[in-house]
Amino acid sequence: MADAIPATLYGRLIWRSALEVVTGLHIGTSPTAVSGLDLPIVRDPLTGQPYLPGSSLRGKLRASLERLLGLAPTTTGRGGVQYYVPQSRDEYEASPIGRLFGVPGTRAFPTEAGARLVVRDAFLAPESVAALRRVRTELPYAEVKAEAAVDRVTAEAVPRHLERIPAGVRLAPLELVYSIYSGRDLTDFAWVVRGLQAVEDDYLGGHGSRGSGKVRFLDIELALRSRATYRGEEATAFAPRRYPDLAALHADLDPLLAALRSALALPA
Repeated sequence: MADAIPATLYGRLIWRSALEVVTGLHIGTSPTAVSGLDLPIVRDPLTGQPYLPGSSLRGKLRASLERLLGLAPTTTGRGGVQYYVPQSRDEYEASPIGRLFGVPGTRAFPTEAGARLVVRDAFLAPESVAALRRVRTELPYAEVKAEAAVDRVTAEAVPRHLERIPAGVRLAPLELVYSIYSGRDLTDFAWVVRGLQAVEDDYLGGHGSRGSGKVRFLDIELALRSRATYRGEEATAFAPRRYPDLAALHADLDPLLAALRSALALPA
């Protein structure tokens, strides 16, 4: 394990938005005899309501960025999942992936900080909870989609039942926390926005090639907590910015990053 390089935290950018389900969303969990479903969704054990684990969105975002950047897998994780991890300090410097998502503690090269990006779990917005209680779905807060896998030899259809969060539901607030240690981290944040756009154009969760998992990020608010704010010395000189969707945020990206740089007084 390599030693860490001392780093100064200049601030954290707090992202809050809604995630709208455009086509039914399936974030799967292990089947149980109790549910009777072939492909159930993950649920909050206290409320019984479905939710979006932060790991699901973070993993999809990472995979989308690896494809956008043309990075070949270098590591095999659990379940045979392959992904890119920088293998040297030079690779770490050349790509934002290691900075955004972190590198294993067994790395052989030093880094100045851990993963910049934190993605929190997102739960059903109150208005969506109320709407789902008013309608009659097959299961509480969820729909069941019947599908069939066709045997390529016998042409026999094998039915299966897929549980999904219905279209039109919102999960909110969706919170991302982005730590800023240098001006380069602001440049890397632009890749987060691009990656989320790629997720919108692809799908989230399972069975996307069969229609599930189209989502949109709406009602985005970006706030800043500076080092001085954490120390209780002064308020952050950055007014929160609000965008109706990712397209509006992307159009304002350069002015946004300039304002953040000024507010944090980042070194050149």
